[in-house]
Amino acid sequence: MRRLSTPLRRIALATLCAFAAGCASFSPDGGYAEVRQLAQQRGGNAIPASAPGASSANVAQQVAALLSKPLSADDAVTIALLNNRGLQADYAELGIAEADLVQAGRIANPVLSFGRMKRHEGVEIERKLMLPVIGLLTMPVATRLERRRYEQAQMRAAGDVLRTADATRRAWYGAVAAQQSAVYMEQVKNAAEASAELARRMAVAGNWSKLQHAREQAFYADSVAGLARARQARTLEREQLTRLLGVSSSSAFTLPERLPDLPAAARDVLDAEAQAMSNRLDLLMAQKELAGLASSLGLTRATRFVNLLDLSYLRNTGETGERATGYEIELQIPLFDWGGARVAKAEAMYMQAVHRAAGLAVDARSQVRESYSAYRTAYDLARHYRDEVVPLKKRIADEQLLRYNGMLISVFELLADAREQVVAVNAAIEAQRDYWIADAALQAALTGAGDAATPRAGSAAPGAAPAQH
Repeated sequence: MRRLSTPLRRIALATLCAFAAGCASFSPDGGYAEVRQLAQQRGGNAIPASAPGASSANVAQQVAALLSKPLSADDAVTIALLNNRGLQADYAELGIAEADLVQAGRIANPVLSFGRMKRHEGVEIERKLMLPVIGLLTMPVATRLERRRYEQAQMRAAGDVLRTADATRRAWYGAVAAQQSAVYMEQVKNAAEASAELARRMAVAGNWSKLQHAREQAFYADSVAGLARARQARTLEREQLTRLLGVSSSSAFTLPERLPDLPAAARDVLDAEAQAMSNRLDLLMAQKELAGLASSLGLTRATRFVNLLDLSYLRNTGETGERATGYEIELQIPLFDWGGARVAKAEAMYMQAVHRAAGLAVDARSQVRESYSAYRTAYDLARHYRDEVVPLKKRIADEQLLRYNGMLISVFELLADAREQVVAVNAAIEAQRDYWIADAALQAALTGAGDAATPRAGSAAPGAAPAQH
């Protein structure tokens, strides 16, 4: 029996070597550095250097400094990435995946059993030290599987970062546009109130008919309703931005008065579909999933017959005090279950992932084409309103004012042109907002960071007053 001690020593030595080689440790930043790099490579230029929730005092100080001035789009993204509670909850998934990776690189604890049996002749003592051999043999494969899952979790976390940044940018553009429209509708309402008062006085003096008076009163009523809708839209947009920023109140920040100006020219995205295929995080995660399922399928096939193999070292003391040593092997016999069901399940899961990845690639190409078309259309419309429609309406209003001063037209015609100009200005604000939202949607389609939804083109501007004739 003593000759068995040498192989047991070898097994123990191999176990210690495998433990030393395969023991994984936690990263100092929880994997955030890789997440930040993935996000920055895909246009996340406002990604903070520290992970969310890393230091509450430091985060609060940074947020307070950014909130002390009018909030830009990049500053809003930085605050959201530092302060958004939902994003911090998503980062917990990264910690869970890292813990699974570390656990996969550690050998299961050996099991020690002790038995004591009292007989007439004396006491018999049995000692057993059991080591799960199958777990030791499959540990390298299991570690590789968890490594891929951890890398998938990092990509998923980077996708959460980019989605939060994309949603914050869209909310910022919507909030600024709603504020700009509300301010303009306030001016329209004041002008309509003055014209309604003028119409009332003209009607009292007998210079205007009841029809003309009623038209001005109707325009004033429409402008009051339009202002109420614009104010409500401003509140809704600010509250949406407030939630993304993670601040306690919508009064905690101020916004600029106007949207950013349009760029001199629309950007041309060369080989947009090819960029999406090599750059989208959802496609990269699908590739990682396929590789992981392929390895899992190989492991399942390798262990289909034997998935339980334990080696035990025995040392017994008999009634007379004599000692005996030996070993025990516990092996599962594949008598009824040959592992076919497990292999079939693994194969089905792999093929399911293959078809999902192929469908995801088709959807990604379509989203990129759709988003780029929406982007170019939004830019052309915004430029058309900026360069053609609004200047033309202003030129008409100036010419009408000259004719009114020359007593060639009545005040009613002058006010009718002013009402048409209200609609044009509101539409121009909306078109400019839609361009910036379409720009964010295009970036999301290229990186797989969001749903890349088509912007709100064609919707009525908040508080837009209908033209009166």
